[in-house]
Amino acid sequence: MNLKKYLVRALHRLQKGPGYTYKELLVWYCDNTNTHGPKRIIKEGPKKKLIWFFLTLLFASLVFWQWGILINTYLSYNVTSSLSIGFKTMKFPAVTICNANPFKYSEVKPLLKELDRLIEAALERILQPTPGNSTENTSLPLNLELWNQIPLVLIDEHDKDNPIILDIFETNQTAVDNENCSHQGSENCTYRNFSSAAQAVTEWYILQSTSILSKVPLHERIRMGYQAEDMILACLYGAEPCNYKNFTQIYHPDHGNCYIFNWGMDEEALNSSNPGAEFGLKLILDISQQDYIPYLSSAAGARLMLHQQKSFPFLKDQGIYAMAGTETSIGVLVDELERMGYPYSDCTLNGSDVPVRNLYSQYNTSYSIQACLRSCFQNHMVEICGCGHYMFPLPEGVSYCNNEDNPGWAYCYSSLRSSIKQRQICIDSCKETCNDTQYKMTISMADWPSEASEDWIFHILSYERDMSTNVTLDRNGIIKLNIYFQEYNYRTISESAATTIVWLLSSLGGQFGFWMGGSVLCLIEFGEIIIDSLWITVINVISWCKGLKQRCLTSHKSGQCPQCLAPAPSQPGSPQRSPSPAEQRDCSCSRFSCQPRPCALPRCLPGEHTKAGPAASQKSV
Repeated sequence: MNLKKYLVRALHRLQKGPGYTYKELLVWYCDNTNTHGPKRIIKEGPKKKLIWFFLTLLFASLVFWQWGILINTYLSYNVTSSLSIGFKTMKFPAVTICNANPFKYSEVKPLLKELDRLIEAALERILQPTPGNSTENTSLPLNLELWNQIPLVLIDEHDKDNPIILDIFETNQTAVDNENCSHQGSENCTYRNFSSAAQAVTEWYILQSTSILSKVPLHERIRMGYQAEDMILACLYGAEPCNYKNFTQIYHPDHGNCYIFNWGMDEEALNSSNPGAEFGLKLILDISQQDYIPYLSSAAGARLMLHQQKSFPFLKDQGIYAMAGTETSIGVLVDELERMGYPYSDCTLNGSDVPVRNLYSQYNTSYSIQACLRSCFQNHMVEICGCGHYMFPLPEGVSYCNNEDNPGWAYCYSSLRSSIKQRQICIDSCKETCNDTQYKMTISMADWPSEASEDWIFHILSYERDMSTNVTLDRNGIIKLNIYFQEYNYRTISESAATTIVWLLSSLGGQFGFWMGGSVLCLIEFGEIIIDSLWITVINVISWCKGLKQRCLTSHKSGQCPQCLAPAPSQPGSPQRSPSPAEQRDCSCSRFSCQPRPCALPRCLPGEHTKAGPAASQKSV
C-alpha cells in the first residue's frame, strides 16, 4: 500500500465524510458544525449567503476582540483585598525602649571636648556677630583643623547669580549653611541650606560626632550608654513581676543602648488572652535628662516601638516618643497583612530572592524592607566612598568613615544620599514581605506623678534604685508606660486573585456562546478542520512530487535527449567545440556518455560515450 492511499484512507476514517479537497472539506465543515452562521452560508441564496458571511465574520471578530480583552485582564494579575475580623489568643508584641539621648554626657565628654568648644565659639559668633562684642575665650585655641574638615559657612545670596560663601568665623552674617567638600581646599563642594541656625548647628554636630564616635570600639560605646538596671526602674506584665533581666540589649546607632521586651530570640513569645491595661506591660523608666549631650539631642524622653518578634526595630522610622513627667498609655490594635506572591505582586517570603545582601542578618533578625533599603545604601556607600556610614551595620572587612582616614566621606555621603538614581536602584531591588503584622496605636497621656503623690513615689523609687533615703529622681527624668491590647479582635487584610482560570474560561465561553452560539465542542470541530487541512496538504505535496517524478520518466522515454556537452579536445591547446543540434538530438550520444540528472534525466559528459547507439543509451538509463 503506497503512502498516498494510506493517508487518504486515514483521512476518510478521521472525518467520516467527503473532503479530499479544501473546498469539499470546507463545505463539509459548514454543513456539520454546531456553530451558528456557517450552515446558513452554504444553504441560502447568493444574497443571503453574502449577508450571513458578513455577519459570521463580524461576530467572529467581536469574539476574538473580547477574548483579547479578557486574556489581557487575566494576565494583568489584579488582586482584591478582603477584610476579616477574628478573635484568638494573640502574641504580645515585642517592645523596644531607648533613651532619646544615646550616651551619657559625663562618659563621652572627653571625646567631644574639642567639638563642644568649636560649637560654643560658633554659637557665640552667630549670637554676637561683631568681633568687638565677643566674649570668646581666646586663651584656649580652637581646633580649626576639625572645623575646616566640615565647616559651617554663611552664604550671602543678595546676588542670586553670584552668591558669596563666607566662613562663620570671618563674617558678621547670621544665615548658616553646612559645607561638604570632596577634600579640603577643593572647589567641589555641596551646601545644605537651613532656615534656622538651630537646625544647622544640630546637623553639623551630628555629622562631626559621627566621625568621632565611629572610631570608638563597640564595647566602649555600650559602656558609655544607659544601662538597663539604671533605666528600667519597675516592670510588670499582667500580674507577673519582671525586671531589666527580662529585656534583651542591642546597640542602636541613633539611640545607643536599647532594650527589647518579648523579642522571642531566646525564649517563647508571651501570649495575651485579655484586653485592657491590667493585662498589658507596665514600665517606669528613668531617662536621666540631666546627663544629656547638649548639642546632640534636643528632644528629651524615651523612644519606643512595637514590632514583631525576631524583627529589628527601626525606631527612626516607626518609633514614637514618650514624654518625661507623664504616664503614657498605648492601646494596641493588630492588623495582619497577607499579600499574594508572584505573579500577583513582587513580595518575598523571607528575603532569599532579594539581590541585596542583608547586613542586619548579623542580628539573626527576619527580613524587612527597611533592613533591605539600609543594607542597599550601605553597600553603595562602601562601593563608592570606600567606607561605611556609622548609622548602619558594616560588611565584613570594612571600617566606618571618619575625617582622618576618609577626608571626603561627608561629601560622598551627602552626594549619595541626595542621588535619586541610587535611591531608585535600592527601591527596585528591595521587596515587601508577603506576610506582615502591623500594630496600630492609640496614645493618651497624663501628668505623672501628681503633685500630691510625687513626694512618696520619688522617695520609694530613689531608695529602690540607689538604696538611698535621699530623693535622686525628679519629674524631668521619670516616665510611666502602659502598653496593652485595646481590643481583642484582630483584623486580617488578605489579597486574593481578582481573575482566576475558572473566571477566564467561563468568560471566554460566555462571549463565544453569546456572539456565535458556540461551545468548547465547536472549538474542537474547528481544530478538526485544521488537522484535516494539514492532512490534505500532505497528500497534495506527495501527489505533486510523484507527478513530477512521473513527468521526468515520461520525458526520457519519449526520446528527448538532454543537453550534451562536447568532449575534451584530442590535442592539448585546441579549443573545445560545442555539440551540434543533431548531436543534441542524438540520444545515443555516440561521442558523449550520459549521466543521470535530477528526476531521472540523463546528462552527457565529455570524454565518455557508449558503443551500442541510441538503443543502448536509452536502455542504460
